[in-house]
Amino acid sequence: MSPVRNSTISRRRFVNTTAVGTVAAFAAPAVMTASKTDSVTVVGEGDYQYEVIHAWPQLPGKYTWQTTHNVAVDKSGNVYVIHEGRKEQKDHPSIFVFDPEGRFVRAFGSQFQGGGHGIEIRTEGSEEFVYACGYQNIKAISKLTLTGDVVWHKRAPMESGVYAAGEDQSNRPEWGQDRFLPTNFTFLPDGDFLLIDGYGSYYIHRYDKDGNWKSCFGGPEASTGAGQGKFNLPHGIWVDNRKGREPSLVICDRANHTVQYLTLDGRYIETLTGYGLPANADTYGDLMVIPELHARVTLHGKNNEVVARLGDDVHRITNQDKQGIRANPHLWKQGKFIHPHDACFDNEGNILVAEWVVSGRITKLKRLG
Repeated sequence: MSPVRNSTISRRRFVNTTAVGTVAAFAAPAVMTASKTDSVTVVGEGDYQYEVIHAWPQLPGKYTWQTTHNVAVDKSGNVYVIHEGRKEQKDHPSIFVFDPEGRFVRAFGSQFQGGGHGIEIRTEGSEEFVYACGYQNIKAISKLTLTGDVVWHKRAPMESGVYAAGEDQSNRPEWGQDRFLPTNFTFLPDGDFLLIDGYGSYYIHRYDKDGNWKSCFGGPEASTGAGQGKFNLPHGIWVDNRKGREPSLVICDRANHTVQYLTLDGRYIETLTGYGLPANADTYGDLMVIPELHARVTLHGKNNEVVARLGDDVHRITNQDKQGIRANPHLWKQGKFIHPHDACFDNEGNILVAEWVVSGRITKLKRLG
């Protein structure tokens, strides 16, 4: 593995940088293995080996995991986890914070109970902020301090013209392409941010840092599989500005099982294939990680060649999920994933994976070598 550079972008740790180059082509996957020695499970091979630490952070007894969704890391290495939460437990926090060793630090974000989904950390000047969004019973986005104080809280951008009347006042978990059900954020070099409405309108909205809506692009495709700047459940979004390429958007077009590349203003570039419900993206050094709900995490090299498939249990999960594997930890296998919903690199190049499972699970893939 080439040395990891601390100055490069990692998801949730945005730095204003630029790069030049072109988007590379998708290549065939490498074959990866799993091994277990002295109770340590290792996935990957060669330069891309990781120790698997399931259920890495632990909650105090007064809290419970309630379907983990996304994960983020701040400059100090603290880890932020958002879960969907149960709407009837309004006083239970939806966001938990752990130190770099996985020890509990604090909890906040009860306003996202019943729909917590996306979370990112952004540096603005000398201060870091949490950006969080919720779907289902929440249908809102917020900017928070790292301790949970609300900077602003916004509902559906009605000025976009893509939502049903009253959607900015609704908390009903209604689904449809005239509903606001946002899934995640990414940040632009000029200070604006993008919000992807992955479960609702399928549009990507552009805002300034104060949460003022500016424009949108994307939307639903005319026919399934059409892609090319239109989407079928665009769940994850990230700016790929790895060294040697023009900064561009990575869109995880989940229901099409593809990843689309777009320019920062929304023009189509290309489509990568070979995924099983890709959910999100992150970059670190030359690497890009894509968690797939179909039971694996894919790691790409600098030219988007697949260098590792980590925790692969695709055949069992896609063929036997009728057994209720998602809801039954007794059926989970060491070193294997169930439903990776999000993944991000920490400050040391390890990978944190949040899974869409009823009891919640955060796995740390500790980079070896």
